[in-house]
Amino acid sequence: MATTYAYAIIGGLIATFTISPALSAILFKANVSEKDTLLVVFMRRVYTPVLRSAIGWPKSTLVLALIVFAMSLVGASRLGIEFLPTLEEGNMWIRATMPPSISLEEGNVYVNKIRNILKSYPEVETVISQNGRPDDGTDATGFFNAEFFVPLKPFDKWPAGVDKVKLTNEISDRFEKEFPGIEFNFSQYIQDNVAESASGVKGQNSIKLIGNDLNTLQEIAYKIKAIMGAIPGVEDLLVLDSLGQPTINIDVDRLKAGRYGLMPGDINATVQAAIGGKAAGNLYEEGSDRNFPMVFRLAHENRDGIEALKRISIGAPNPNGNGVVPIALSDVADVKLVTGPSFIYRENQQRYVPIKFSVRGRDLGGVVKEAQKKLDAELKLPPGYRIVWAGEFNELEQALERLKVVVPATVALIALLLFFNFNSIVDTLLAVSVIPMAVIGGILALLFTGTHFSVSAAIGFIGLMGISVMGGILVLSYYNQLVVNSTNRIQALTQACETTLRPVMMTCIAACVGLLPAAMSSGIGSQVQKPLAMVVVGGILLAPILILIVLPVLIRLFSRRRSGDEAA
Repeated sequence: MATTYAYAIIGGLIATFTISPALSAILFKANVSEKDTLLVVFMRRVYTPVLRSAIGWPKSTLVLALIVFAMSLVGASRLGIEFLPTLEEGNMWIRATMPPSISLEEGNVYVNKIRNILKSYPEVETVISQNGRPDDGTDATGFFNAEFFVPLKPFDKWPAGVDKVKLTNEISDRFEKEFPGIEFNFSQYIQDNVAESASGVKGQNSIKLIGNDLNTLQEIAYKIKAIMGAIPGVEDLLVLDSLGQPTINIDVDRLKAGRYGLMPGDINATVQAAIGGKAAGNLYEEGSDRNFPMVFRLAHENRDGIEALKRISIGAPNPNGNGVVPIALSDVADVKLVTGPSFIYRENQQRYVPIKFSVRGRDLGGVVKEAQKKLDAELKLPPGYRIVWAGEFNELEQALERLKVVVPATVALIALLLFFNFNSIVDTLLAVSVIPMAVIGGILALLFTGTHFSVSAAIGFIGLMGISVMGGILVLSYYNQLVVNSTNRIQALTQACETTLRPVMMTCIAACVGLLPAAMSSGIGSQVQKPLAMVVVGGILLAPILILIVLPVLIRLFSRRRSGDEAA
């Protein structure tokens, strides 16, 4: 509703500015004709004197324009960079990672506690939880993984002063205090699915540490986590452990086994039958062809625990050559409890350990750039190990590489069309010169609103180029028509600017007003289109001023068009 009102107000002001003689009579009381609109009076009282001063002092005007452009470039270097603004979905997708060895029963206790905490917040509509892997088995995970789908109430029903970022930070801090040892990741339903599909890791962004040895990978991964944890803006930092599964390791000592006349295969077969069981035959159901394998193994008390396993009897050949002699498993093997792999992540047949993280309160590009510098300075990887950045940052890098081709190609195509129109390289360059003038306003719009540069903003800059060039074409084309029949280039330049003032401003303002609702919107889904609209609106607000003041100065200095008298 607010956007609709703003749109109506702006449209009314533009109409009043261009067609209302009454308002011009009020603002400019003297020497105003009844037929003069406010735009005409503005041109007579303000624009024409400024234009003549700029044309009379061309070098000073250009120096001032260059200073403004340089300041905008400095501001552009301070802009944050991200792939796309976070699309607000109106929900939260929270993943809890518990210790790998937790049981289903104990995991459910914590899941219910987390559900009750989430439901206690007035912004939350309901909570749906899932513990372990999904029913369809498409996600290989254990009881340590719990996921919560949290639909949120409409934002206008939230308590005053609370937004999504504040709510997320509050819940995160509370979980950290009440559930030490459990790692949490905050995302959104669609965002989480897209991020996992793009990178193969359950996280918005991730570092893939690629190597061969799992123990070395685990050790280096926690060093990376310690370095990343000191960087402001990094949240939900977690190493997705490959190790951590309690495993009983039975290592056969070949020398000891050889003294007893045993081969490793003999010992392995006995252990397999004692612990896992061995089929001794089939039991057939009377009157039917149904049959069931009969499996025997040691009783539970004889295989429950490491000490019981150490006492498993192994049949060794009797030295006298008659029968076998029972010996304990511990006499020929080392039995111990170790930490084994619970997950082994692979990509292109290479092992890796992911370190996932999210970015809140800062731009993604700035955080990753700082992280890369710190990792290069503080971490030395062994030979054969390397780091790959995955997730949104990887998409950002690919998008920037494409923009390095698309933007120059767009400018070149615009220049080619302008050359076909003017049939002059100088006029083509003069028309293209309005592009940096329009870009200044787009950069300032991003700076003043605190919006990061993204792919959406880049598309806005590309659209801004085309709109601004139209204004340059109007001024330059009309000047070229006048200068052929005029005896004075300055007079032709002034007349061209005064005549094209209205069409240039209306062309720019129409695009500005058209995207104003998108620039002011704040509803669900508006985040992606907002940077594009802000760039166009900000650039178009400033472009007419620069086009109608700086471009005439450039035309005077560099145009080769001469009137008939000057040519003679």
